[in-house]
Amino acid sequence: MTMTPQGRETLFEWFVRALVLCACLPVHEFAHAYVADKLGDDTARRQGRLTLNPLRHLDLWGSVLLIFVGFGWAKPVPVDPRRFRHPKRDMAITAAAGPISNIIMATVLLTVLKILYYTSFTGSGRFYLLLSILEIVIIVNLGLAVFNLLPIPPLDGSKLLGAILPDRIYDRIARYDRIIMLALFALLWTGVLSLPLSFLRNQLLTLLDLITRPIDILFAGG
Repeated sequence: MTMTPQGRETLFEWFVRALVLCACLPVHEFAHAYVADKLGDDTARRQGRLTLNPLRHLDLWGSVLLIFVGFGWAKPVPVDPRRFRHPKRDMAITAAAGPISNIIMATVLLTVLKILYYTSFTGSGRFYLLLSILEIVIIVNLGLAVFNLLPIPPLDGSKLLGAILPDRIYDRIARYDRIIMLALFALLWTGVLSLPLSFLRNQLLTLLDLITRPIDILFAGG
């Protein structure tokens, strides 16, 4: 059986996503646990979630979707807002920590990618393979950040929304989190959300490219 170049490219991307799965999602969840712990809630620490060990964080279906669709999730980090000094504010900060950690990771990796690109004197296949892997890891991180910032329960973005909305309104929305998530998955599966999510991810990538522009100027004169 022969495989087209496009098919090989797809398998390669799936393979790399599977590899970065053990780094991106654990960092995301660790960030939630770490910030919650620092703000006074040690629930995640007591349940063994204050770790980068992938086995403590990964969810089966969330991992499968991340590999094959590009958007996924891990096991939610347990958080008890009652342990926070300022429950709504601290809950929002804890929720934001996950997507921010993915954006930071993407920024660092984009910096590394640019430095390697400008300073390497080799044009070997292995070198371009490394650049391709870095590029996919960056895209996956930004995809995770954008997806989780959607203001839809129980995604991280809904916790940010909860810091703004009155409790009675947010609680009413949260009651339907399962139905909302099923609808979200259906939209993802049918590809309806692919265009807007890709647009937001690319806009974020453009912003990071602008932030790391000094590297371009330093090595290539702009």
